[in-house]
Amino acid sequence: MKKAHVKLAILDMNNGEPNQGLRCIKEIVTLFEEDVDYQIFDVRSKQELPDSSFDIYISSGGPGSPLDKGAWRKPYLHLMQELWDFNKQSDYQKKHVFFICYSFQVMCDYFELGSIKPRRSTSFGILPIHKTKAGLKDTLLEGLSDPFFAVDSRDWQLIQPRLKVFKEHGASILSLEKLRSHVEYERAIMAVRFSKEFVGTQFHPEADPIGMKAYFLAEENKRKVITNFGEEKYENMMTQMDDPEKITLTYNTILPKFIGKAIKQVSASLIS
Repeated sequence: MKKAHVKLAILDMNNGEPNQGLRCIKEIVTLFEEDVDYQIFDVRSKQELPDSSFDIYISSGGPGSPLDKGAWRKPYLHLMQELWDFNKQSDYQKKHVFFICYSFQVMCDYFELGSIKPRRSTSFGILPIHKTKAGLKDTLLEGLSDPFFAVDSRDWQLIQPRLKVFKEHGASILSLEKLRSHVEYERAIMAVRFSKEFVGTQFHPEADPIGMKAYFLAEENKRKVITNFGEEKYENMMTQMDDPEKITLTYNTILPKFIGKAIKQVSASLIS
C-alpha cells in the first residue's frame, strides 16, 4: 500500500529506438515507489501523452534533431505550456518537470533561450561539467564538485544564450560544458533552471554506472564506440565509470534530489 498518491509521468522521447536512458530513469523512479505511482508514455513513435493531472514529469533524451516537426511536437509543447501556465496560476499545487538532453533542447528552442545548433562532431563520453554562479547556489547541484562529471552524448547543443529572454522568463544557466581553450567554439549550455519547478540538463544525469558498464562491455557496443571515437576514448570512459566521485555521484544526486523535492512539495500542497 502506497503512502501517497503522487503521480509521475515518464515521457519516452526515444522514438522507438532501444536505449539505456529509459531504463535508468525507471530505476531511479522505483527508489520512490512507496510515494509514487508512475506511468510511461511513448511520445514520439506512438504519440502518447499524459494529461495535466500528473504531479511530476520526466522527459527523456532521444535521437535525431530537436527541431524535428513531427506530429508529436505540437501536442507535447501544448502540454508543457499548460503545465507552465498552471504553475503561474496556482499558489500551492505545482507541476514539476525535468528535461533531459533531447527534451532539454526542444524546450530551450520553444522558450527561445538561445540557438540550437548541430555540433561539428558528436560529444560523447564522461565529461566535466562546470557550474555557473547560479549553479553554485542551486540546490539541484548541491553535493557535486565543480566541475562534476556526467555522461554526455549529443549531436546538438544550446549556444548563444539570449540573456534578455532568460531574464524575462526568470530562467538561469546552471552549468556549461568543459573548457576548450584549444578551439574557438562557444561552450554549450549544459543545464538550465527554467523556473522553480521546471529544470533541464543537456547531459544525462540518469546514467547508471553499473548498467552503462555492462552495456559498453558487450562486444557490439564496444566495437561501435572504438570505431566512432577510438580505443583511448573507450578505455578512458570505462575507467571513469568505476570512480565513485564521477557519474555514480551525479546519478545519486540530480534526479533523486529533483524527485524527492517534488514529492515533498506535492505532498505538502495536498495536506494544505
